[in-house]
Amino acid sequence: MRRTPRKLPLTALRTFEVAARRLSFKDAAEELCVSATTVSNQIRELERDWRCKLFIRKTRAVVLTDEGRSLGRVLTKAFNDIRAEVEAYGQSNRKTVTLAVGPIFGSRWLVPRLTQFRSDLPNIELILHDSPRITDAAMMDTHLAVDWGEGSWSGLQNYHLMDIMYAPVLSKALMVERGGLESPKHLARYSIIHQRNRSEWAAWLTLAGCAGLTLKEEITITDTNMVMHAALEGQGVSLGIFPFVEQELKAGKLV
Repeated sequence: MRRTPRKLPLTALRTFEVAARRLSFKDAAEELCVSATTVSNQIRELERDWRCKLFIRKTRAVVLTDEGRSLGRVLTKAFNDIRAEVEAYGQSNRKTVTLAVGPIFGSRWLVPRLTQFRSDLPNIELILHDSPRITDAAMMDTHLAVDWGEGSWSGLQNYHLMDIMYAPVLSKALMVERGGLESPKHLARYSIIHQRNRSEWAAWLTLAGCAGLTLKEEITITDTNMVMHAALEGQGVSLGIFPFVEQELKAGKLV
């Protein structure tokens, strides 16, 4: 008749391994997040079931017996091997995804959500790239990209993420200094801050019925975050991209 293998008390063995490694029931309890009494009781049950002494208990310390020292070495190696195998498996399943985003979308929308992303998808390593404007598949050098547009990019599959809106924004101090901004025609009183080129302001002025408006002064900045900073510093009026400027509006830094 074949003998049934003895069932291993894995919880007690794990408790003993930590106690043997740290030579302290108290320290073992802290590492395992249990009470020192629980550690002591589990080791006593292990000694009773296996009919051998694993520790010599002294007033302020515990000392391993020869049997305890031998078992401790075996268990430490076994648990280290298990840990290494699990970690190696986790690394082999880890995927890398590259994502191209613009500076204002990256800093205002994506970065605040990265902690939740890592929590939800721990096996994905996200690598962020600064994004040029995408026109077709030939311009893509990342797995994914976020860009503004109507979704008509040749050779690319696209998904609608959010609606955005452009509207003039400026610092409150500058508006008071220049006499308000009740009408699009009043933009002629201010320096206009362009992003990259003048097409966005030209389109907005056309929609506002002021296509021929003569502007006082024009500044061109290629980075959207710098455009925002220039408006906050009172350098002129920029086209704020909603919802990314809502925080400054609520705080009264922009109007």
